[in-house]
Amino acid sequence: MAWQRVIMALAMAVSLLLAGCGKEQPESEPVVTVQAARVERTEIDRQVTAEAVLYPIRQAIIVPKISAPVKKFYVNRGDRVKAGQLLALLENSDLKAAAAEAKGDYEQAQANYESTSAASLPEQIQKAQADLESAKAAYKAAQQLYQSSRNLYEQGALAGKQLNDAEVGLAQAQAQLQTAEQQLEKLQSVGMKAQLKAAQGQLAAAQGRYENAEAMLSYSEIRSPIDGVVTDRPLYEGEMASSGAPLMTVMDLSQVVARAHIPASEAALLKVGDPAEISAPGIKKPVEGKVTVVSPALDPNSTTVQVWVQAPNPGNQLKPGITGTVTAVAEKVSDALVIPSSALLTDSGHKYVMVIGADQKAHQTEVTTGIDQGDKVQITSGLKAGELIVSQGAYGLPDGTKVKY
Repeated sequence: MAWQRVIMALAMAVSLLLAGCGKEQPESEPVVTVQAARVERTEIDRQVTAEAVLYPIRQAIIVPKISAPVKKFYVNRGDRVKAGQLLALLENSDLKAAAAEAKGDYEQAQANYESTSAASLPEQIQKAQADLESAKAAYKAAQQLYQSSRNLYEQGALAGKQLNDAEVGLAQAQAQLQTAEQQLEKLQSVGMKAQLKAAQGQLAAAQGRYENAEAMLSYSEIRSPIDGVVTDRPLYEGEMASSGAPLMTVMDLSQVVARAHIPASEAALLKVGDPAEISAPGIKKPVEGKVTVVSPALDPNSTTVQVWVQAPNPGNQLKPGITGTVTAVAEKVSDALVIPSSALLTDSGHKYVMVIGADQKAHQTEVTTGIDQGDKVQITSGLKAGELIVSQGAYGLPDGTKVKY
């Protein structure tokens, strides 16, 4: 009957359904969600980073050379000053008086020297000149007497004894002339020189005292040795300024120098002129500069090498005394294979990354690395440009796991 056939068909369908439910269904393959990145060929820098203390490019801690009360200050903290500008004046009434007295002594010594050098010969020189003139006249008369006596003797009109007497007189006159000449020459060369030397010595001594007094007076005027900003002024007007204590500090803040202590192995990579930058609290963007000093010797206390990085300081945003960070570029590779640092994994000293193959599975691939720039790493072997790798989520991921990204 028709209804019996329907019941039988329903029974067979239920049986088949139950039989189908009793069979084991195949398990689906797990898929892990990750982030992926391509291996890039780009520029990478070998960087050396260290903490550093900032200093001004130039600084002058002004210490007075004399001790005296402060008569007047012409600048305050924060004022910009120029080299040579008068910053303060110390009490100097006594120094002014001493300088005026020394000036008078100097002018008097100068007048004495001028009068001595321009004066007529001393009396002994005048006498020597007169003696010389007399000796010359006597010698001339003796010559004439001798010549006349000789003529008469040759004519037989004069005895030989008289000729001899005339000859002796000539010799004596000649000796007296020579003595007079020598005496005058000695007085002129020694006596006059001695007087001039004495006057010159007095002048030099007076000049020295005057210049010393002027110098002491100038020490009461405190001037800036550099262009800069007054950053410290501990005293008030009327207080005693001591010759051994700072009166004022002036800093040139147009540039700063960051001094860092770097391990010798890293410092060996750097040289003067390498590009660098300085970061510090309170500034939004690092300031570009360059390496200016790489110490040739280790610091005996820390066994590190001191490295200086100099940079401009627009707006005085970098404050001397604070601690910042210097990052110097020791090496540039312009065409390097680079991956994100987060993609690099390490296991038992081996470095590897998870490469996503065409089968959409992550395959563990061992690599060797070069420059580490913090957020990215150079790959020297193991990868090719353009390969797809797991950049996030690779840690603990089994080799051959299917991924999506």
